[in-house]
Amino acid sequence: MAPIPVTIVTGFLGSGKTTLILNLIPQLPHTYKIALLKNEFGDVAIDSQLASSAAISGVQELLNGCICCNLVGQLGDALESLLKDVGPDRIIIETSGSAFPATLAMEINRLGRETGNYVLDGVVVVIDVENWKGYEDTSYTAKMQQKYTDLIVFNKWELVDERRYDDCLDRVGDLELQIANVKSDKGRVDQSLLLGLDSALAKDGDSVNGGYSKDKPTHEHAEDHETEVEVLSLSLVSEADKPKSVDLDSLETFLLSAPKDEVYRIKGIVSASHPMASSSGDVDESAGSQPGVAMYILNWAFGRWTFTYSDATLPAPISVASSTAESAVSNTHETILRMTIVLARGEASKWKSRLEKGGMIEQEGEGGFLMVSRVI
Repeated sequence: MAPIPVTIVTGFLGSGKTTLILNLIPQLPHTYKIALLKNEFGDVAIDSQLASSAAISGVQELLNGCICCNLVGQLGDALESLLKDVGPDRIIIETSGSAFPATLAMEINRLGRETGNYVLDGVVVVIDVENWKGYEDTSYTAKMQQKYTDLIVFNKWELVDERRYDDCLDRVGDLELQIANVKSDKGRVDQSLLLGLDSALAKDGDSVNGGYSKDKPTHEHAEDHETEVEVLSLSLVSEADKPKSVDLDSLETFLLSAPKDEVYRIKGIVSASHPMASSSGDVDESAGSQPGVAMYILNWAFGRWTFTYSDATLPAPISVASSTAESAVSNTHETILRMTIVLARGEASKWKSRLEKGGMIEQEGEGGFLMVSRVI
């Protein structure tokens, strides 16, 4: 059997990685099997809910850690599971916003040599042109994602003036590397540009940073990038005799007020009695005339968000040590919200306190119990 090509899609938080992948799928033949390995912050697979609704043959998640550091040992098992369960023509690995692509590429090369089952086809980094100036200066990982790649996709360039885009090009040019780049068309890039890149990292990736050990990642950001962001996990549980819906007015106020220099990303699965408008004003009416509440996927980044209907089911609430919380959960029927909030370094404690005071994430009407836990 010929080795399965593996494409890595990386990029900072909210750059548009999932959108790029979802826009790739319709360009491929119906018989072409794509498997997705998704690495997400937090303890609930939110983007994977979106991906699984597309024409993707199989989805695996690696949660609550970085696929290039503390989760790298799980990569082989996850790829093997996709190989056996799906038999894909291609595997796409979508990393978390802080993953370092060179180390991940080296691990795929090692697995390919040992098993003969995989070959690295290319590393694609997505850059959010609109917000890149804000995070590129503070994030070492963002710089490394640009440097160790085969193709740079400039996303959201339509939302800025030409000068901002030129500044972005100049900063990439400062790396003094010959890296191909392309502008996306609202998150879409032709499949002929994304696939078959013949990755340079597949040829000489093991020389990056002087070698790699699967037992102890040696890339120089191993300690640094884990502290670039902090992550909160939220659960809102409903009391038995109350509506099973999140208060969307409070939620929208929270989304509008979240400062972009403190809050990088908000993702959630939300039970709601009606759809909330996305930041663009669009409303997803896919739930149609179904009675009662429906599930929606919230995806917020740098002040913009979408609110998309989904047939997802909400996972159990987060575990908390508080006896008060345990008592509250025991008297409820179901979780009505699970959310992951990715914050700038040093912001988690402040935002945990704000959320717990109430007024931001609430149940429609009275009642409900919000639990907030820091996971990174």
